[in-house]
Amino acid sequence: MENAFTIAAYVVAAILFILSLGGLSGQESAKRAVWYGIVGMAIAVLATLFGPGSGLWLASLVLIAGGAAVGYQLATKVEMTQMPELVAIMHSLVGLAAVFVGFNADIMINYISDIYATEGQVLGVVGDDGVVIGLSKEIYEGLSSFGKLIAKKSSVEIGILRVELVLGIWIGAVTFTGSVIAYAKLAGSSSMLPFAVDTGAKKLPGGHLLNAGAAALSVLLLIVYLSGGGSWALVLLAIAGLFIGYHLIMGIGGADMPVVVSMLNSYSGWAAAAIGFSLGNDLLIVVGALVGSSGAILSYIMCKAMNRSFVSVILGGFGGPAGEQMAVEGEQIAIDADGVATALNEADSVIIIPGYGMAVAQAQGAVSELVKKLRAKGKNVRFAIHPVAGRLPGHMNVLLAEAKVPYDIVMEMDEINDDFPSTDVAIVIGSNDIVNPAAQDDPNSPIAGMPVLECWKAKQVFVSKRGQGTGYSGIENPLFFKDNTRMFYGDAKASLDKLLPMID
Repeated sequence: MENAFTIAAYVVAAILFILSLGGLSGQESAKRAVWYGIVGMAIAVLATLFGPGSGLWLASLVLIAGGAAVGYQLATKVEMTQMPELVAIMHSLVGLAAVFVGFNADIMINYISDIYATEGQVLGVVGDDGVVIGLSKEIYEGLSSFGKLIAKKSSVEIGILRVELVLGIWIGAVTFTGSVIAYAKLAGSSSMLPFAVDTGAKKLPGGHLLNAGAAALSVLLLIVYLSGGGSWALVLLAIAGLFIGYHLIMGIGGADMPVVVSMLNSYSGWAAAAIGFSLGNDLLIVVGALVGSSGAILSYIMCKAMNRSFVSVILGGFGGPAGEQMAVEGEQIAIDADGVATALNEADSVIIIPGYGMAVAQAQGAVSELVKKLRAKGKNVRFAIHPVAGRLPGHMNVLLAEAKVPYDIVMEMDEINDDFPSTDVAIVIGSNDIVNPAAQDDPNSPIAGMPVLECWKAKQVFVSKRGQGTGYSGIENPLFFKDNTRMFYGDAKASLDKLLPMID
């Protein structure tokens, strides 16, 4: 059977990818799941290199070596705090690849069509020997494997391929610019882009009308292109997609970047699937569908966790205030390490709420040591993890696993929220929006209606925070002004290092 090895290898790789995706749903199975993904990708690459269309070995090996070198550098040098922006910029590469493949397919279709027109032959008529009738053997053998694939397609199949490449280019363009803007918002001052991006929700005059207009223009250009309008329509369609990606993500506030990263992950998957259809690569179609669907499902779950409409996320432009926000009354009262240590030594139950500030300070090791000391004294210590804590889904879970925190004391929001009223001490480390009572009390807050960790219901609340600023999202938090809240100012790691010797 022709290409039997490649087909079998792709089936094995697809199964491994499915096992990998399923294993990542649990902390205990995640390490094994990563290895499934690594092995599956290795099989897929080897099958592609030795399968149909193999050749250009020097170029292939150089590109693989270059990619491996870049990947190794990123894996060894990028800090956990930089992982969200790394994921975002990787999504942009998938989108850009989809754009390039789509244009390459259009160029090849036009080239083959011109040859048929010159020879006066009909598209896609194949003889008994497998050679396309209407093309000389010399011309046919001189085509790339992709060219031979297109040469055997009928006019109907060419029409379907044109639809596929249009979708690949458009989705890829949206993904590319959207991911670049998401990277810039996440990276902030450390962004390597030549321009700065405000983390707030920003839209050009016209807002959603501009997005709707660009989408309508994209549909019109699709019709023009499929009607034989030429490649110029494809170029304009790509430009429209680039604008939509830029404007969609610019219109989303920094507090909602975890949802954006997940959404872009879904877009990159559908772009990869479109590439697979264009190239006739079954594995790429399967992998793209897995990534696209899983990213969409995760986005939906996170939208529920933030009380957001999934449609509003897809359309962009949320995350800004709906009106004048409630004034915050009172003052922030500071506490030193001695006061925190006294409360912890006297407490029976403690809940720790980690956020992005813990990642920035690299304080997860100190947090783990604090937990060990408290648990050794017989105290009930647990972690409360909000679904969108940090700037990437699962960000806090990864940090705590890295610090050897036991999985069984890491609880999701729905599992632990009802326990705060019976908790002696709640410690917030570098979190803001996920513990903000304004989500429940202020209908004009940018996070109004978002489910939050109700830590203010604990007997005492200590907030580890660098200063009195509003943080990444720019939203004021009334928690910091409540009577049972004390502010433990300073770098999280330095503050905890000072606190640890006082826990007796």
